[in-house]
Amino acid sequence: MALRVLVDATDVPTDRGALGRYVDGLISALAAAGAADLVLVCQRADEERYGRLAPGATVVAGPAALGHRSARLAWEQSGLPVVAQQVNADVIHMPHYSMPLRPGRPTVVTVHDVTFFTEPEQHSAVSAMFFKSAIRTATRRATRLIVPSNATRDELLRVLGMDPAKIDVAYHGVDHRLFHRPEPRRVTAVSARLGLHGKPYIAFLGSMEPRKNVAALVRGWAGAVADLADPPALVLAGGGGWSEEVDEAVATVPPHLRLCRPGYLPFADLPGFLGGALVAAFPSRGEGFGLPVLEAMACGVPVLTTHRTSLPEVGGEAVAYTEPDAESIKVALGALLDDPERRAALGAAGHVRAQEFTWAASAAAHLASYKRAADQSPGERAGLGCEDPGPRITRQDRTSSNATGSNVERAEAADGQMSMLR
Repeated sequence: MALRVLVDATDVPTDRGALGRYVDGLISALAAAGAADLVLVCQRADEERYGRLAPGATVVAGPAALGHRSARLAWEQSGLPVVAQQVNADVIHMPHYSMPLRPGRPTVVTVHDVTFFTEPEQHSAVSAMFFKSAIRTATRRATRLIVPSNATRDELLRVLGMDPAKIDVAYHGVDHRLFHRPEPRRVTAVSARLGLHGKPYIAFLGSMEPRKNVAALVRGWAGAVADLADPPALVLAGGGGWSEEVDEAVATVPPHLRLCRPGYLPFADLPGFLGGALVAAFPSRGEGFGLPVLEAMACGVPVLTTHRTSLPEVGGEAVAYTEPDAESIKVALGALLDDPERRAALGAAGHVRAQEFTWAASAAAHLASYKRAADQSPGERAGLGCEDPGPRITRQDRTSSNATGSNVERAEAADGQMSMLR
């Protein structure tokens, strides 16, 4: 019988973001592969979505209170293990750093990056404290860890000195149905919605947090284009995060230059936005993987990024690189704008390289990690929060459990446990 894997998707934000694209892409590919018996725990607003993405999976909608972060974290500790027992999960996958202290099942945790340790100044004090604690807990108590790059694995080993045999590397994929070379009419439509109406532009997609280095990008762009006859605009799409430096940098932009901050863009607009740019610029100071870089490559746009952490693993020789300071960005971006033939070559090379990254391959790597976790002996799990959870539904009972699963699908048992959160 297929391994029953419970994936906790309750931390996916409303705007999806990079975490949502990771979880959605992974779940869709796991469901398509059919190699695991999936149980998806999600917020109630996502129940229908995951039903479409994984039509053969059991979808468990958690309590209404999960929309509040503190309530979600409390439910993760006490409600999620109840759901895992109710559905008789073989393995739990926690896709965003944190995990129950006593999950009662082998647990796999995704650690996306360790910049909370290596560059804490790039995060808010509260975020750095929370995620450092979550990562330390995962390294001690999870059965296995999944990381999205060799660079993240190496940093995790260096910073926390953990056993390398416990870490599995699984690159992210890219949804090639969404991120692809856009049709000209899509580019025209997105340009019009941005108020650019065909004006050339540099694209950035991501949050405004300090490690994304948006302030340096603003200053580097302004320096590179200020003296051009038809200076391309800079479009900072996305939102969230925090960085007072971005506002300070924007305030210094000369009045004859155009800078747009449209906020979040609809998913359907992203290929036209990225693919219609002269350059997509992501001068990050550090990433666990670099999904926006890969997505831009898939859209056929030349990409400018940095050599930091995992980004060379994603871009290879198919992107242009810069140091993260504003002067280096100015020089590198200016060189790309002056060389249309190089831009065309990078766009083509990036598109070809992006085809190598698929959610199917990522799902296969995740599944291998789940199997390793499930095969680990009880003795090896000692101290990892895998204490005996009590009576279990037998494998033979799973069919009947699924067939009568309205209580399971709605997680009423867990709801009862968490009534105090409502």
